[in-house]
Amino acid sequence: MTSSVSIPPVMTPSGLELEAPARVLCDHWTLWVTEPGPPGFDLPPEPGPDRIDAQVPGTSAGALHRAGRFDLENPAPLHDKDIWYETRFPAADPGRYRLVFEGLATIADVYLNKQLILTSRGMFTPREVEVTLEPDNHLAIGFRALFPELDKKGPRARWKPQLATSQGLRLVRTTLLGHMPGWCPEVHAVGPWRPITLHRADAPRVHDLRLQSSLKQDGTGTLRFSGRPENLDGTLTLRCAGQQAIMRLQPDGSVLGELSIPDVAAWMPHTHGVPHLHDIELVNGDRTIKLGRTGFRRIDVDRGPDGKGFGLVVNGIRVFCRGAVWTQADLLNLPGGEAAYRPWLELARAAGMNMLRVGGTMTYETRAFFDLCAEFGILVWQDFQFANYDYPVSDPGFAEGVRKEAACQLNLLQGCPSLGVLCGGSEIYQQGAMMGLPESRWKGPLTKDILAEIARDYRPDVPYIENAPSGGAQPFSPNEGIAHYYGVGAYLRPLEDARRAEIRFAAECLAFSHVPDPAVIARAGLGNPGHDPRWKARIPRDRGAGWDFEDVRDHYLRTLYKVEPAEVRYGDPDRYLDLSRAVTCDILEQTFAEWRRGRSGCQGALVWTYQDLMPGAGWGVIDANGRPKPAYYALKRAFRPVTLALTDEGTNGLAVHILNDTPSIRTVALSLVCLRDGTTPVVTGNRDLDLQPHSAMEIPATDLFGAFFDTTYAYRFGPPSHDVTVARLSDRQTGQVCAEAFHFPLGFSQSRHPLGIEGGLSELANGQWQLTLAARRSFRFLQIEADGYSLSDNGFHLAPGADKTIVLTPEAGAAGKVPDCKLWAIDGVGWKTVRGG
Repeated sequence: MTSSVSIPPVMTPSGLELEAPARVLCDHWTLWVTEPGPPGFDLPPEPGPDRIDAQVPGTSAGALHRAGRFDLENPAPLHDKDIWYETRFPAADPGRYRLVFEGLATIADVYLNKQLILTSRGMFTPREVEVTLEPDNHLAIGFRALFPELDKKGPRARWKPQLATSQGLRLVRTTLLGHMPGWCPEVHAVGPWRPITLHRADAPRVHDLRLQSSLKQDGTGTLRFSGRPENLDGTLTLRCAGQQAIMRLQPDGSVLGELSIPDVAAWMPHTHGVPHLHDIELVNGDRTIKLGRTGFRRIDVDRGPDGKGFGLVVNGIRVFCRGAVWTQADLLNLPGGEAAYRPWLELARAAGMNMLRVGGTMTYETRAFFDLCAEFGILVWQDFQFANYDYPVSDPGFAEGVRKEAACQLNLLQGCPSLGVLCGGSEIYQQGAMMGLPESRWKGPLTKDILAEIARDYRPDVPYIENAPSGGAQPFSPNEGIAHYYGVGAYLRPLEDARRAEIRFAAECLAFSHVPDPAVIARAGLGNPGHDPRWKARIPRDRGAGWDFEDVRDHYLRTLYKVEPAEVRYGDPDRYLDLSRAVTCDILEQTFAEWRRGRSGCQGALVWTYQDLMPGAGWGVIDANGRPKPAYYALKRAFRPVTLALTDEGTNGLAVHILNDTPSIRTVALSLVCLRDGTTPVVTGNRDLDLQPHSAMEIPATDLFGAFFDTTYAYRFGPPSHDVTVARLSDRQTGQVCAEAFHFPLGFSQSRHPLGIEGGLSELANGQWQLTLAARRSFRFLQIEADGYSLSDNGFHLAPGADKTIVLTPEAGAAGKVPDCKLWAIDGVGWKTVRGG
C-alpha cells in the first residue's frame, strides 16, 4: 500500500527534513521580563503577576502589546532587559530527538529540564541540538539584554555610519529594524521569532542538499538533486513535470538524480508571461514525499552596449523590473507565515510589480514569502542582511558565522524560481566612499569573496551583486551599474534629472512621504498636519538631517504646483493633503514614464518603500494596515504590462510611448486629443496598432495629427490653444480602455470647476460592484472614498470621451453592504456622492 505525504521544505542546519516534525512547539508559552542578570539559569521561583501568555513563533514586543504592556506609539526599550520564555510539554515517546530553533533574536540561552543545551548569538542563523526527552519536559529560553553587548569594543571600524544608533550593531548579527530613528519605530526584535520544532533523532533527512532547477536555451528544463541521505533505506526516485529518474549512488556516499524535461512550461515574471510551477516528489519504496514546487527559468545579466549597465534577461526576454523595497508586514510580530504575507503580495501583483527587494536593513523572510512570490510571478532581489557598517570579517569567528548564516538562508531557498538577484548588502561601499576613503579600504572580502562564494555554491542560477549601490566613478554614481537614486526626491532635483542622471537600474528610489486616504487618517486618530504633533512624528527622516521627507514633498508641491505649502497647510489642511497626495502621484507616474520608454537605458527601478510601519504619511505606498495609498494606484498605472505614456520632448514635441510586455500580440486603437478648457477638442489623431510581444514603440504626436501642432507649447506662437492632452489605448476587439495618459502643457492650474461628473453603480458577482464615471470636462486627481470597499483604481485623471470603470471589492465584514462613493478632484468644486441600490 502506497502513501503520500506532503512535507513543507523544512531546512534544518543539518539538512532537508523528509518527515513532518514530531512536534511543533507553538503552544502554552509564557513570557516575563527581568532586569539583566549574569549568565546561568535564573528563573523566578514561582509564576508571578507579570507573567503573560506568548506566541511562538513571535516576539516579546508582540506579546507585551497584546497584554496591554507595550505602546507602539511610545515603544519602551526591550534590549535593556532579560526576557524569558517558558513552556512545558509531554513526550509520548521519550528518547533522543533533535530540537531545531529556526530563529532566536538575538543573544539566547536555552535550557531543557534546567540544563543549558544551547547558547545562540545570532538572529539569522537557525540552530539545532540533540536532546533526550523525558515524559514531561520544561523548556526555557533566556533572551539576554543586548545593550551590554553593543557597548563592548570590537576591531576598530574604518568608518562610522549615521544610519543606526549604535556602532556595536556591526558586531552582533541582528536586524537594524528598531535601531534606526526616523526610519521606523524603535521596536526591538526579541524572542523566538521563527518556529521551534522537534524531530525524531532517527527521522529521514538529506544532508548537504543541492536542489537546482534551470532552463536551457532550447526550452529543456533541468532539475538536479544531490545530497547525503540519512535514515533512508532503498532507492530514491526524483519526479517532476512528468519525468522521473532513479537516484545514483556516488563514491562518496551521496546520491545524485537529474531530470531533463523537454519543452517544459517555463516560469516567467507575471508581467511578461506565466509563472508556471511544478511539483517535486521523492519516491522511497511505497512512500511519495512531496517537496514543494519549483519553476524552470534562466536569468542572464544585460550589461548594455557599453558593458556598464545592469538588467535582467529572463528566458531570453528583457524584463524591466519594477516594484518596491519590502520592509516588514508587521514590525511588532515579524510574522513568517503564508497568511501574513499573502494579502500584501496579492496587492503587489495587482499593481503590476514584478520585483520586490528585501533590503539589508530588514530581516530575512521565510520560504513562504518566496513561494508566494513564485506563485504570483514576482522576482525577489535579496540583500544579505548587511548594511552601511564596516563589518569585522577579519575576525575568523565572525567570518565563520557569516558563512553559516548565508548558507542557511540560501539552503532554505534552493529550487525557488522567484529568487532573482542576490546582493552582498546595502550602502556599505557608499558609506566608505562618502567618507573619502580609497576603494581599497571600503571594498573588502565580506561582499567580494565570502558572500559571493556562498551564493555561487547554493544558487549559481542567480546573479550576484557585491553591493547596492555600486558601479561608476563612485559606487553611488547612478549612471553605471546599480543606483540608489534620490535625485528626484531627497536631493530636490527637478524631474528632468530622472533622464539626465542616466539611471541604469535603481535598486531603491523615489522616497517620499506619501499621504494616505482621509479615512485612514481618521481611523488612525491623527488630526490635521498643521496642528497634531503625532503627524510630524511619523514623517520619516534621515538620522541627523535637519529636514524630513514631508519637507521634500513640500519642495515639489511648491515647484510643480506653484503653491506655498505652509500657507495651504494651515489655512486649508484638507486641500493641503489632497495636493500632497496628487504631487507624489504625478512624480511617480512621470518618472516611470521616462524610465520605461523604449530609448531609456534604465532596466529597472524599485520604489522606497512598499509598506509603512506606522499609520501616517510614511514612505510606504501601502499604509501600515494594508490599505493602498493614492501612490500605490499611481504605480499601478505606471507598471501596467500594456500601457502608454507621454513625455514632453520640448521643441521636439510630445512623444507617445506604447509598451506591450506580454507574450501576445495586442491589437489596439490609439487616440490622442488636445482639449481647450478641458472640454473642447482642438486637434485629434487616431491609429490602429498591432503591438508585438515584448515590444516598445514611440510615436511623435504630430504623426497622429498629420500636421504640425504645438502640443508641448514650446514655440509659444500666440496664446496656448489647449491645456490638456489625453492619450487613450483601447482594445480593438472589446473596446475596453487599456490605458490612458495625460499631459498638461501649462503645468498645474489653480482654476477649479463644478464637479460635472455622472456616475452609476451596478452590482457584479462575488459581492463586487462596478462604478462607472463619465465627465463633461477633464478633472485632475479624482479621488473616491468608498467605506468598506477596496478600489481597482483611485487618484486618477478623468477626461471626456470614454467611460471610466472602477471595480469595488468588499473588505472583511462589508459583504452585502451597498456602497456609497464620495468623489472629489483637486481642480473640482465640492464633491459628489454616488450611491448603490
